[in-house]
Amino acid sequence: MTPAACRAVARAGGAAVVDLRAVSGGCIGEVWCAALEDGRRLAVKTGDAAGSLDVEGYMLDYLARTNTVPVPEVLHAAPDLLVMSWVEADGRLTAAAEQHAAELLAALHGIAAEAYGHERDTLIGALRQPNPWCQSWVAFFREHRLLHIGRDALDCGALARDTYKRLEDFCIRKLDAYIDEPDRPSLIHGDMWGGNVLCADGRIAAFIDPAIYHADAEIELAFSTLFGTYGDVFFRTYDELRPIRPGFFEARRDIYNLYPLLVHTRLFGGHYGTQVDHILKRFL
Repeated sequence: MTPAACRAVARAGGAAVVDLRAVSGGCIGEVWCAALEDGRRLAVKTGDAAGSLDVEGYMLDYLARTNTVPVPEVLHAAPDLLVMSWVEADGRLTAAAEQHAAELLAALHGIAAEAYGHERDTLIGALRQPNPWCQSWVAFFREHRLLHIGRDALDCGALARDTYKRLEDFCIRKLDAYIDEPDRPSLIHGDMWGGNVLCADGRIAAFIDPAIYHADAEIELAFSTLFGTYGDVFFRTYDELRPIRPGFFEARRDIYNLYPLLVHTRLFGGHYGTQVDHILKRFL
């Protein structure tokens, strides 16, 4: 961390920084634990002047203002520096924590909007998420999620052209046969995998690294199954609070997971593009 960034952290925290250590995590920039002179600790992300850490700060603030889910408090947000409260976590996603997560996300998903999208573009990882307001969820998911990230992955050479052609074909001919219009748009965290869920003493201490917008809440549920974040306790509790529509586990879960898989294809390449191709072949 540069001396200027260290001084900015001290100003945000209201006390001198006495120790810094790098910690793991963060798709955007480096992550640090800053110990302050008064004994407090802060979580700090650093990037370059052309960065987008201010967008992450905006998303955390937006979630905090809903008073539904715990997130780190944002003390300073600029393109190259994000300073947040430090959240203690023990890393154990117990059955009790899964139940708590279901209660929190059901409450978050209860926050409705008049249309799909968001008041501004957001990020998923380091990638821009376009969020123009759209009255149709199917159209939004087709154009601003699947085809947008598919074209991006194709253009950078991460997605095979044959797979992209299959994606186009599926979006044009088949998508609306599987995806219907929800009752209303829901606010979602948007990047719900285990690395973004901090637990302590059988509770959710915080959700971090959001990728917010207003969507069909099922896309959040689907993402949470992609890397085995939540299991039966979560889904049983969530279903009691917000009944999951028939057909989710049989078909829509895999279709919704095309989006995070395409994001991972764009960011990391490798086998993710093959997974996309397998899902498309199943539904074409």
